[in-house]
Order: sequence, then structure tokens, then C-alpha cells
Amino acid sequence: MLHNIIAGAPNGEIILGWIEWAALVIEVLAVLLIVISIFYGVIRYSYNGILKREKAGRFKALKRYLGGSLSLGLEILVAADIVRTVALEATMESVLILGLLVLIRTFLSWSLVVEIEGRWPWQGTQ
Repeated sequence: MLHNIIAGAPNGEIILGWIEWAALVIEVLAVLLIVISIFYGVIRYSYNGILKREKAGRFKALKRYLGGSLSLGLEILVAADIVRTVALEATMESVLILGLLVLIRTFLSWSLVVEIEGRWPWQGTQ
């Protein structure tokens, strides 16, 4: 519906092009965040182990850092999917695909919380 309103407006195709470009930029930023975080986390993990000889808690700190980065990256990817679906492809099929993607990414986020913190997101800290 929003797509039809924008497309019918003067310069509507230009606006739709900008929205598509914005969604793509958001997706690229999410992927860059994840990739850079992985490299940074592994380098920091190696540096602390080799040069500082820190052993205790190193792996848990790496898991916590990488899990947080992955979770943030997934949230940003969901935002890009929402922008693309709501503004550009508001069909029943695209909305259902968006819902499926959100469910999958929510499950992945919950799995990350369980892996990092050892509890479900809705459980309080102990």
C-alpha cells in the first residue's frame, strides 16, 4: 500500500530507489558489524592469551562479545527487512516471509542468550 502511494507521487520512483538503497546500506552495515566483530574478538582473544598470558575467563569473554555482536547484527538485519517489506514489497507473500525471518532471527537471538548467559531471556538473573 505504501509502495503504491509513494510510486504515485511526483518523483515517487526516486523515493522508492532511495528506500531500497537505504535498506541495502543497513544490511551491509549489519554484515560489516558482524565480520569486523569476529575479527576483532578473535584478535583480542589471541592477544590476551599469547602476550598477556591471561587464561581465566578468556573464552567466556570471547563468547559474550561475539554473541552480543551477532545479536546486534541480527537486530539490524531485521530492521532492514522491515524497511524493505513495509515500504517496497507490501504483499501478503513478502509480509509472511518477513514474519518467518523475524521468527528465525528471534530464535537465533534467544539461542545466543542461552549460550552466553546460560538462561532464557525471560528468566531473571540469579
